[in-house]
Amino acid sequence: MQKIIDRFVKYITVDTQSDPNNPDFPSTEKQWNLAKILVKELEDIGMEDVTLDDNCYIMATLPSNVDYEVPTIGFIAHMDTSPDYTGTNVKPQFHPNYNGEDILLNKEENIVLSPSYFEDLLLYKGQTLITTDGTTLLGADDKAGITEIVSAMEYLINNPEIKHGKIRVGFTPDEEVGKGAHMFDVEKFGAEWAYTMDGSQVGELEYENFNAAGAKVTINGKIVHPGYAKGKMINSMTIASDFIKGLPANEVPEHTEGYEGFFHLHTMNGEVEKTTLEYIIRDHDLSLFEKRKVQFQKVADDLNKNLGSNLIEVEIKDQYFNMREKIEPVMHIVDIAEEAMKQLNIKPLIKAIRGGTDGSQLSYKGLPCPNIFAGGHNFHGRYEYVPAESIQLATDVIVKIAAITAERTK
Repeated sequence: MQKIIDRFVKYITVDTQSDPNNPDFPSTEKQWNLAKILVKELEDIGMEDVTLDDNCYIMATLPSNVDYEVPTIGFIAHMDTSPDYTGTNVKPQFHPNYNGEDILLNKEENIVLSPSYFEDLLLYKGQTLITTDGTTLLGADDKAGITEIVSAMEYLINNPEIKHGKIRVGFTPDEEVGKGAHMFDVEKFGAEWAYTMDGSQVGELEYENFNAAGAKVTINGKIVHPGYAKGKMINSMTIASDFIKGLPANEVPEHTEGYEGFFHLHTMNGEVEKTTLEYIIRDHDLSLFEKRKVQFQKVADDLNKNLGSNLIEVEIKDQYFNMREKIEPVMHIVDIAEEAMKQLNIKPLIKAIRGGTDGSQLSYKGLPCPNIFAGGHNFHGRYEYVPAESIQLATDVIVKIAAITAERTK
């Protein structure tokens, strides 16, 4: 356990925040710092064919230790942390034998992690929680996943009595800005299927995710002196307000759950002459997803018609699609992960991801890729935490998947 904790801390104290506004791979130079550490560590534990390509993708191989044919499987995690909150100067805090009460993250700023607000904390009474100090995110998304993969590979190398086929591991940059799979070489990776270790609560096993699009709304106004503005000024911000109110008020993230889709306004910049709104559009059902995009455009078209001018411009771009379509024909790969959890006395929580994953894009590139829990909670912010025991359990799941895959093809 302590070795796993030390490994995790080593990774999270390297700042790898990605940048959504930079088209380069990786989007930030600092992601190379962790990549170089990982390459050396993979080599040190005995992995083979360790490569780091020009776009900051790491791949490595654990050779088969059986004399019969076993499908090559893979495990994947991402190196970057979210641009939503700073990952600079992470100072992890440790809370052994958590008692179920409030955790004071930062006395000076009175930042408290409380089970009265984050009820999932109560699932981990008696365990060792790793938190932030309230001034940064933690980075368990997805450095917990990296820790689990490296630790599992090291365990398999040190315990050759556990039979397994060829295993490939991959660590990607820029997942948090939607580009983690863009330059991933599926053919080079050479696995029949893989698993991303990028979920949250212990037991999560996911093979469905949102269909996703990004939308930018540009509203063009006209600025004149406010004292002489009658009949002349066009205030783009008030038109933007009308656009926002034109979408269903309850179909937003804070009022939806499960399979319910939404429109999410995440960025707004405005002045009289020009306002921009940036949205994400999400739905698990493809037909409903397409209807949402039509509905979004119609709000702009109707407002333009009422204004008598095309002051509102809309640009919608698809981002990724629900991987369920690609996973269902090969459901045995989900069954293996589910069986691995059951053998470890972990209750599988099979549900749809209310978000995206590298696994979605990889599935559409020919590498079916369900998602497995990595153990963290409250990603992308100051209240992020992960139980050390969850990292250990996810590591055990990887080892068990490798063993079951070999057993089933013996």
